[in-house]
Amino acid sequence: MNTPLSTHPRTLLVIVAEAALEKPLVREARQRGVQGWTVAEVHGRFFEGEREGAWEADRTIELKLLCDRATAEALAQEVLARYAPHYSVAMYFTPAEVLRPERF
Repeated sequence: MNTPLSTHPRTLLVIVAEAALEKPLVREARQRGVQGWTVAEVHGRFFEGEREGAWEADRTIELKLLCDRATAEALAQEVLARYAPHYSVAMYFTPAEVLRPERF
């Protein structure tokens, strides 16, 4: 018989943005206490058009951050205010449950 896992609520914030924003976005996350993130290069179609990543200025990243809801919202608000008016940025929240809460 398996013991049920003890999970803890967090929010997954996913930011899809131009690759030029990777370092500033990670810096913003660190300043808000986010302890970990994952970055991947992606390509796809956005409101602004298709981004294939065929050349340096056309690269796109997907930044995934797990943190509490208030931190995710504060970071999203900063990204909307500071970066979204000038760069291609898409964001979404997803409820998540983590197993080791001290890591998030």
